[in-house]
Amino acid sequence: MPATGDEGRTGAPRGDGAAAREAVTRLTLEYDGTPFAGWAVQPGRRTVAGELTRGLTTVLRRPVELTVAGRTDRGVHALGQVASYPGPPPQLRSLNAVLSPAVAVLAAERMPPGFSARRDALARTYVYRVLARRAPSPFERKRSLWWPHPVDRGALQACAEALAGTHDFTAFTPTDTQHQRFERDVLAASWRSDGDLLLFEIEADAFMRHMNRVLVGTMLEVAGGRRPMEDFVRLLSGRPRAEAGPTAPPHGLYLTAVRYADVSEPVSRARLHA
Repeated sequence: MPATGDEGRTGAPRGDGAAAREAVTRLTLEYDGTPFAGWAVQPGRRTVAGELTRGLTTVLRRPVELTVAGRTDRGVHALGQVASYPGPPPQLRSLNAVLSPAVAVLAAERMPPGFSARRDALARTYVYRVLARRAPSPFERKRSLWWPHPVDRGALQACAEALAGTHDFTAFTPTDTQHQRFERDVLAASWRSDGDLLLFEIEADAFMRHMNRVLVGTMLEVAGGRRPMEDFVRLLSGRPRAEAGPTAPPHGLYLTAVRYADVSEPVSRARLHA
């Protein structure tokens, strides 16, 4: 499975150099990750990139090579994903009409030649949603992690504050990985409450596979009194994966925004609420 935040292209390659001279389209989209095996095209599996590529090819009547800001894993949602391709923008109404109801393209912008949704992204923002109450919710069943256990919200915030800066996140990604660089620059991280929901928001230059989900699983151990805060901080120095906590399920995670130099605000939807 490709790693979240790593480079990814899908579609037909263009080897004649035309892509370097052609204007590029930037798409902003949202999707429900539940029915998909992740973003990246995988043989025999339904993926977001496969769905979007087929839709664009149908509407534009030409092959499309997609580049994405952040590859999301199976079951992870997006409210502000960004993809790009060399070629003209589609007519949004026509494109959305041929896409699955689980995917919607919100905007299509013409960008200069050479623009890349991945390379030109300065930062990505994710939100993880935790339903912290004794009773489950049928409406949140595929939208957040149900957590009926005691939670020290101050401990959660202390963990988030420790994430700011540059750290080695080896402990928070699977051992079997293609990553060569394990340091990431965290620009901001915090927990906030919205009724019974706890929302963990983190912005960084890039992310590794499962990174946010392992962070959440480990922080909940600290908030439940099963791991000391000092141990969480120690994990940020490149400790082995086995020393960190469990991987939280994917359905609570959302890619909410991608930041670029050409816009003053991240390319995203409004802030995620209940």
